[in-house]
Amino acid sequence: MTRRSLAIGAVVLLAIAGGWWLIARGRPSASLPGPAGVPGAAGPAAPADARKITATLYYVSEDGMSLAGVQREVPFGEGVLEQARQIVTAQLGEAPAPLASAIPKGVKLRGLFISSRGDAFVDLSVEARSLHPGGALDELFTVYSIVNALTTNLPAVTRVQLLIEGKEVDTLSGHVDLRHPLQRSLKWVQTSEK
Repeated sequence: MTRRSLAIGAVVLLAIAGGWWLIARGRPSASLPGPAGVPGAAGPAAPADARKITATLYYVSEDGMSLAGVQREVPFGEGVLEQARQIVTAQLGEAPAPLASAIPKGVKLRGLFISSRGDAFVDLSVEARSLHPGGALDELFTVYSIVNALTTNLPAVTRVQLLIEGKEVDTLSGHVDLRHPLQRSLKWVQTSEK
């Protein structure tokens, strides 16, 4: 294992331990997903009048050749870490018709940590790899839908690194280097009329 892998592993473990500590104190966790890791689940159902923000989320366009940035309502999160978790959870959810999600159905957010340098570490469930359809363009869309959603909506987040089951991975399906945090890239994003 490299020092970097050990450092990332330690950061993820600290985030998980901190979340369990918060749960033990009776507070909601800002670094762990909701019950059973279900996307969109953040504990008990929020009332219809719960506070929301408008965030830009990214989905595959109708022609399948680009990402489309779409304004969506996302639950408000207290602090950058909790807001990041809400944005990623929303990004993992269903896409508005006629667009498609770039993320395989069934992928769950396992944890999230933001370093003091503005690097977000997003820990996804194994389905992000095992259910990925493959192909360079599909992999780019999967990675940059999450990277762009966080970096576009949260100025405190400058780069994003995806982890799978708490571990650093080389790629999802052989095309995009995930061994280091990635900056926002709007190269594959079309302007949305919505």
